[in-house]
Amino acid sequence: MPRFWPLLQEVEFPTGHTYSTMPAILIVEDEAKMRRLLELNLGEDGFSTFSAGDAEAALKLLAEGPVDLVVTDLKLPGMNGLEFLQAVKRQNAALPVVVMTAFGSVETAVEAMKAGASDYVLKPFSLSEMRMVIHKELDVRNLREENRSLREALGKKYSHPNIVARSAKMQEVLATVERVAPTNSTVLLGGESGVGKDLIARAIHEKSKRARGPFLKINSTAIPENLLESELFGFEKGAFTGAAASKPGKFELADKGTLFLDEIGDVPAAIQVKLLHVLQEREFERLGGTKTIKVDVRLIAATNRDLRAALEEGTFREDLYYRLNVVPIDIAPLRERKEDIPDLVNLFITRFATDSGKTIESISPPAMQMLVNYYWPGNVRELQNIVERACALAKGNVLEPDDIHIDARPAKSPAAVDAFLPDGMTLEQWEDEMVQEALRRANGNKSQAARLLGLSRNALRYRLSKIGIADEEKEM
Repeated sequence: MPRFWPLLQEVEFPTGHTYSTMPAILIVEDEAKMRRLLELNLGEDGFSTFSAGDAEAALKLLAEGPVDLVVTDLKLPGMNGLEFLQAVKRQNAALPVVVMTAFGSVETAVEAMKAGASDYVLKPFSLSEMRMVIHKELDVRNLREENRSLREALGKKYSHPNIVARSAKMQEVLATVERVAPTNSTVLLGGESGVGKDLIARAIHEKSKRARGPFLKINSTAIPENLLESELFGFEKGAFTGAAASKPGKFELADKGTLFLDEIGDVPAAIQVKLLHVLQEREFERLGGTKTIKVDVRLIAATNRDLRAALEEGTFREDLYYRLNVVPIDIAPLRERKEDIPDLVNLFITRFATDSGKTIESISPPAMQMLVNYYWPGNVRELQNIVERACALAKGNVLEPDDIHIDARPAKSPAAVDAFLPDGMTLEQWEDEMVQEALRRANGNKSQAARLLGLSRNALRYRLSKIGIADEEKEM
């Protein structure tokens, strides 16, 4: 009989612990009597217990169903307890694991804690000690879950699938989406190319009463000017050469739904007149037709141009502008909402790792900092392309700085020669770029980089800390 056997029956179970569901505990112990005793006593304490005599069997049980906590001996046949712990953490890093080890193996227990174990008990131990450790770890787990739920409730006050909105500016956008979606008001989306105007347009549609209806998109710059009118309003048979049959346009097809008209600032003047008529009267005629067609369509327009400047130039109708600009929503460029970059990167990694056929799990902190520091003239679309390229060319399962290939900026046009800073960059971003360029030229030698920049060592250390680059004293 093991010498800790009598100690397992000394003290009554602690009370006062409540759980929303019966926690499931997996016991991994090669000694059958010990395993059975823990099963019975923890079962009486209100836990649902499962057990295995070795790590391999335990991993199969973990794969079959949810477990709230694992209790494992570190000395196991076959795969040892430390290897088992590492395998568990690879599957579920948040799962609490309590390890059991002999008194003379404290160093092994410390190794286990470094590998992710939540706590350990030394043999021989009393049942009261084991119960207290288990209840403590489950209480900590519940508290973490509550905190995570609270953070999600606060952080996702306004959220939508596939839209990252950690930043205050994107939260403002989604707050406006929530308010405007239930109405039938026309929305004008503004923002640079690549900021995600199409995603916001779709979010408005999906949160509206028209969500069951069609959502159609048309890009006015992707269609030749002489075909744009027929694409929007349709045409009758014989309306022009090649019109062998009548065809409905996007406005008809979007009836009872939403039509998203991208690049509205590039719509020709003649079509602007017909658009104004549709917005005012909710009716139109097909090209070459005489029948008036009534539609119930919500129009969402988008532009990356300054329409007020177009008004002054006379290239955009003022009356159409005010019809479109009922609810304006401006989407900030990515460089003004850098808090969103880590979540966007992780979203794209998840999406493209599968497509590339590779097991890319994450991105290293230096690589992430590299992406955060860039000023993204192409916005989210450029970030998406760079992450997709990195996933396709990655050498390992973690994206490193060498995997990130950011396109060199094109040479400036003569009109931009006198620009004070590179387009889209702030002074702080430009300084960060210069510090990193000096480090590259100095092959990582920080003393040499400081000399290249004309800075003192302390001044460089301060700038390195701002951009998240560690400074080792040994180089001083």
